[in-house]
This record gives sequence, structure tokens and C-alpha cells, in this order.
Amino acid sequence: MGSCLSGESRSPHPSSPTPSLGVKKKKNSKKRTSRSSSFNFQREEQLHRIPGRMFLNGSSEFASLFTQQGKKGTNQDAMVVWENFGSRTDTIFCGVFDGHGPFGHMVAKRVRDSLPLKLSAHWDVNVKGSTDVLREVTLNSSLHPAETPVTPDEDSRTFQDLEINKNSEKLQALKDLFLKAFKVMDRELRMHTNIDCFCSGTTAVTLIKQGQDLIIGNVGDSRAILCTRDKKDSLVAVQLTVDLKPNLPAEAERIRKCKGRVFALQDEPEVTRVWLPNNDSPGLAMARAFGDFCLKDFGLISVPDIFYRRLTENDQFIVLATDGIWDVLTNKEVVDIVASAETRSCAARAVVESAVRSWKFKYPTSKVDDCAVVCLFLSPEHTNVSTASATDLAEKDGTDADDEVVDDEVVGNEGADSATTKTEAGIDWSALEGVSRVNTMLTLPRFVPEETGKPTPGQKKTN
Repeated sequence: MGSCLSGESRSPHPSSPTPSLGVKKKKNSKKRTSRSSSFNFQREEQLHRIPGRMFLNGSSEFASLFTQQGKKGTNQDAMVVWENFGSRTDTIFCGVFDGHGPFGHMVAKRVRDSLPLKLSAHWDVNVKGSTDVLREVTLNSSLHPAETPVTPDEDSRTFQDLEINKNSEKLQALKDLFLKAFKVMDRELRMHTNIDCFCSGTTAVTLIKQGQDLIIGNVGDSRAILCTRDKKDSLVAVQLTVDLKPNLPAEAERIRKCKGRVFALQDEPEVTRVWLPNNDSPGLAMARAFGDFCLKDFGLISVPDIFYRRLTENDQFIVLATDGIWDVLTNKEVVDIVASAETRSCAARAVVESAVRSWKFKYPTSKVDDCAVVCLFLSPEHTNVSTASATDLAEKDGTDADDEVVDDEVVGNEGADSATTKTEAGIDWSALEGVSRVNTMLTLPRFVPEETGKPTPGQKKTN
């Protein structure tokens, strides 16, 4: 998502040149044989021809997708919708991925293509008859009796409550499925010979909807929201995920325990970043991500937050989007844009175009970020005609979108990484605070040890 600054951009130490990764590139280039390249091409070609799998701008009966390149270079956002996921007619997979760093676009596309396959494989092996599993969880769960209506806030805590409840075994299997798939995905990136993930990575917000059951796995600061109707039949935006940024106390504590550093620069005090112990780099503006192996020993993790929700007839649609959208539009604004779109097929595009206009109006001097949006509608519309071909092999990227986040109703999260966490002083920290119109990564790590006693980037003004 155009989130790594170029050599002409600022860094914590303007006088220091951006470190070169030429040696590493040369090492990787030796491993790129024509045989492996041919294999990868054939693999991608087969993947892109799977019926019901969409990764380009377009739409189907239940989904609308659109991505547009910003003003920072290559479009580093990726997206996918896979209907009939796992060969089940009632199951659909959706995901958006926001790459950052020199090879962020490659990392995002790799995760887009590989993660669903891993989830599908583990789904088949570990959760036999997953429809029955989910149905059994719903029927056996005693935390929401039939006579007690479930509000969106209560329902969002289902996963956490089932962990405590003795009937949690079935849903725990689904949680383990996501955890294992994400772990295998990150390990594969570390061993990948054609993509240098040392200073590049991606976010991932993914969901599997099976019948009325919704499971979400989230890493990074992309976001999922739900549009539902309240008791007055008004449309309400419900945030389903938490933006996992270093300003969250639980995330910062984990990073510091691993010797990583967490602080903001003086000229952008609202943006908390992750830094190496002895290097003023890379300044990553998120606490979890795929890739970014320069920080994996210092508190950055790829373990997803897992959320579960039982959908109701009041729920209308779900929107997944990268932070180029959320930095300029509120959750409610996105819901209103999708709900008022002329047709479902143009809903995702309408959100992106509104975000681009907002960027140009609110921040005329800022570079617009890449944007990617997936709208998943929860009821059929028979008049819609699919406009996205699964057989297209050439990715078509548009041109515009960038960063700054806002608030709305936040629901669902587990343990210490909840949407709002209290510090010892009793101050509430929201997962939606501390975001601005900046790049995700400031500088690449230096490969020459820094001199001791050097002031931190927070003590130094940047260009």
C-alpha cells in the first residue's frame, strides 16, 4: 500500500543514506531459476482460473471489489473473494491485504494467493463437517439463551465467552485453524526464495462466512466493519476488528519485553512506531504483520486476532478495507456510501472514490494512499450480474488514495488486546487512536552497527 518511503523521503537520520539491500537481492537472484519461475506462473494461472474466485475490480451477486493505486508508487494493496470456498456452496472467503516496504506488493499478493489455500486445507483436515461443527456450537452454547435477545455488542464477545464456557471445544478448533494457517503462511514467507521479506510485509484482514456463522482473522491495521439495523431500523456501523497498532498498551508491552522500542517521532507525536533495539529503523506503524522479519525477534508477531459472530437477519453487509479508506472516512460514512450506492456492483468503487475525494479535500498536500475495498452482501440480489472474471490473468490497478483514522462502534476482541484497554493510570486507549497520514515504514534497517549513545529518533527532528 505504498507505505515505505523512498530514498528521497525523510528518515530519522536525514544525513544517513538509505541502506542498500543489494547483497541480499543478489543472493536471492541466484536462486531464481527459470524452473521455479515457470512453476510459480503455472500455479498462479491455475489459481486465478478457479470458478468463484475474484481478485480483480468487479462484482458478483454477493460481493463487490475495487482497488486503486495511490500516489506513492506501485499499488501494494491486494484483495480476494472466493465463493464456494472449500467446495461448499454456503461458504465464502474474503480478504484484503496492505503491503509495505520495498517488496510489499509482492508479499501482499503472495499472502492473498496462499493464505486461503492453507485455511481451506486445514478446514478440511481439522474440522470435518464444519457446518455441523458450527451448528453444534450454536445449539450447545448456553451463554445466550433463546429467550435473551443478543445485541451486537454481546454477540461480538461470543468467541471470548465460549473460551470460558465448557462447550468451547468446537469453536476452539476453528480458532486453531486460523492460528495454524497464519503461522504456516509467515513461515513460508521467511523461506521464500523470490521475495525478500526482511524489510517488507503486509497486513491481512480475512473472513470465512459459512451460513450465518462468521469467523474473522486479523493481522495489522486493515479493518472489517458490519452494517446492521438497530431497533429503530436505522443502519448502524459495527467495527468487527481492532487496528493492531503499537500505541495499544498490550502490544507495546509485548514489543518492549522482546527488546524492541516503541515511540513516536517529535514531528508526528500521534504515530507510534516500532524500532529495532540499536537501530533507528524501520519505524513500523503496526504491531502485527506478515513478513518484516527484521522485527520478528523484537516483538512483531503474525498471530491473528480471532473474532466470531453469529449473523442475524438485521445484518446487511460487511466491508473489508485497507487503511487508505479508514484514514479519511468513518465507519458510518462507509456504511452510508455502500447503502446508497446505485447498484451493489459499484459499491466498492463508490467507497474508494469517496475516500480519494476526501484525501484531496482534507489533505491536499499529502500523497494519496492505495485503497482496496471488498463489500460482502449478506442477502442475494438476483438482478446483479457478475463483472469480475476469475479467468483474467492480468491485474488491473487504478490510480489514487492515503492515511488518518477515525472512531466508531468497536466490538469483539480477545484478552489483553481488546478494543479499549485501561492503563494503570485508568486512561482508556482506543485501538483507533494514534493514526495519521503517514507511511507505515520510515527507514530500512542499517546493516552496520550504530554507535552507542546516539540519540533516539524521538529526540531528533526529521526533514
